[in-house]
Amino acid sequence: MKNLFKTICAIAIAGMSMISAHAQDKTITMGTMSWDDLTPITAVTKKVLEDAGYTVKVTSFSEWGIAFAALSKGDVQLMASQINYVSQDHWDKNKSRLEKLSPVSHGLYQAFAVPKYVPIDSIEQLNANADKFGNKIIGIEPGSGLMREAAAAVKAYGLKPKLVEGSTAGMSAAVKSATDRKDWVVAAVWEPSEYMKKFNLKFLKDPKGIFSPAQSYYWVAQKGFAAANPQARELIAGVYLPLDDINDINTSMAEGKKLDDVMKVWFANNADIMKRWSNIKKN
Repeated sequence: MKNLFKTICAIAIAGMSMISAHAQDKTITMGTMSWDDLTPITAVTKKVLEDAGYTVKVTSFSEWGIAFAALSKGDVQLMASQINYVSQDHWDKNKSRLEKLSPVSHGLYQAFAVPKYVPIDSIEQLNANADKFGNKIIGIEPGSGLMREAAAAVKAYGLKPKLVEGSTAGMSAAVKSATDRKDWVVAAVWEPSEYMKKFNLKFLKDPKGIFSPAQSYYWVAQKGFAAANPQARELIAGVYLPLDDINDINTSMAEGKKLDDVMKVWFANNADIMKRWSNIKKN
């Protein structure tokens, strides 16, 4: 009888240990970059996991190389990234130790853009209107992926307007000044960002396909994450943030509003879908 009692106690203790271990597994470590597009994606997915009972710890990185190294080593378990474009080299280098979980948004794109009141629609029309644009294309920081593609487009199309290197802040100021006066202006811009909506811009068609096509954002994780965390993986797979929502969040932040305040409004306006995303069958 004593042996039976000891056995039962041992089973009970083991069961309690398993419950405790399972509770500890409810902590997720998430990496991110402090970029306009990734900040809303991270905030929404974090909230979905927290609403489902997880504790989520977020670490912000300054460079993709550092972020992917941390993910590969297990310093963080997952992060959102544009693995087919912006961070493709880092993904290719580390993908044997990583796994793709699910897409979370789509539409990342960068090219030449003009205000919608400018009556041209293609890069091929820039030369015929070079004087109206002041014979220049407003660029951003030299060495960026956008500027590399912009320079390639200038060469491929034999463009007369000169691509002017500068900064993101300088580009924004130049486009604002031009649109305030309803002047013609062409700039190297990307989406999602606050600029397309803020200045009412449109991308010029790229018939030669010099600029990369629209890209998706994916949640990527350390290999084995999905198998070890099936419920978290299911929650993450359910989240999808449209590009318009990302642009709206970015625009609000560009107007000086704090991220926490902007996200509170977004969560309140999207309470039903947040509830559906967080209310999956518990494993």
